[in-house]
Amino acid sequence: MNQNHYNRHLQSYTKENKQNMTKAEACLWKYALSKRQMSGYAFRRQRPVLNYIVDFICLKLKLVIEVDGYTHQLRENEIKDAKRQREIEFMGFTVLRFKDEEVLNNMNQVRTAIQKQIEFILEEGRRE
Repeated sequence: MNQNHYNRHLQSYTKENKQNMTKAEACLWKYALSKRQMSGYAFRRQRPVLNYIVDFICLKLKLVIEVDGYTHQLRENEIKDAKRQREIEFMGFTVLRFKDEEVLNNMNQVRTAIQKQIEFILEEGRRE
């Protein structure tokens, strides 16, 4: 797989982020993304992509999942997030975003949304 999106210069930050995941990130990892729980696909956490560190990524599906805390609702951060998302999508990734509250209060709905996105990606791949 083409790894031109991988930024090894951010690796040192990923270790720290893994050790300091938010409660919502830890829940999503434990109850949905670790151990190939989503249709057998492997997700990685805190992965460097371009000049960013994404919360979760499945390289095979080119799927990025972000969990946004309250600071992401600030206007200046919304602008940064939109730019970041455009750049990651330009590299061919699909980006799914969830708010902390969604993950913490509606895990089944979050899992369903991820599963539907996986099915959509697979279906799109069959059409090409």
